[in-house]
Amino acid sequence: MIKELLQSENAEVKHLYAIHEWMQENEKFLQGVDVTEINEEELERMSQFKTPNQVIAIIKKFGTEEPVAEGKISLVLDAVQDPGNLGTIIRLADWFAIPQVICSHDCADIYNPKVVQATMGSIARVKVFYTDLSLWLKKQNKTRVYATMLEGKDVTKMSALEEGLIIIGNESKGIGDELLQYANEKITIPKKGKAESLNAAVAAGIILSNLA
Repeated sequence: MIKELLQSENAEVKHLYAIHEWMQENEKFLQGVDVTEINEEELERMSQFKTPNQVIAIIKKFGTEEPVAEGKISLVLDAVQDPGNLGTIIRLADWFAIPQVICSHDCADIYNPKVVQATMGSIARVKVFYTDLSLWLKKQNKTRVYATMLEGKDVTKMSALEEGLIIIGNESKGIGDELLQYANEKITIPKKGKAESLNAAVAAGIILSNLA
């Protein structure tokens, strides 16, 4: 992941702390980068993970300008609170060339270590914004809004989108009523078995596979 960030135009790497073996193996990525060699004991003390993997990077936070909805597909996340889900959704957005993810303020924090890890470097390529979704969606009257629900139009029978806002709801409560009022269309993944619901990130992947 750090090698990807070192090669990204959007990530400003301030400093690296790495063990000797990693520095040797990745010398070609380190031109012009401030790096400090540390041992494994120091790495373990510095890291927030139980089993840190050879290198830690300090990277400047990404910009937070106002998101623009028109002319693209965007994911809108309503209270997606599991860090692994948020990170995976950002990675999915990167895979399907979705340029931005707009989050409610009660979503998991983009800089939570588990979120960052789950993005596998996609954090540098997908813009993530936090805003009051109800106020923001109210202004997006030129862009069609799709709400993912247990009942709605079958996504497997829909044409691919060129533009639109796709709302993914909270892992247990779904999409809040205050956001549903802005939806132009309710969409669903057809169920064949008996599972009550789908994981938010899995649902996002299936929906993007059909609509993006």
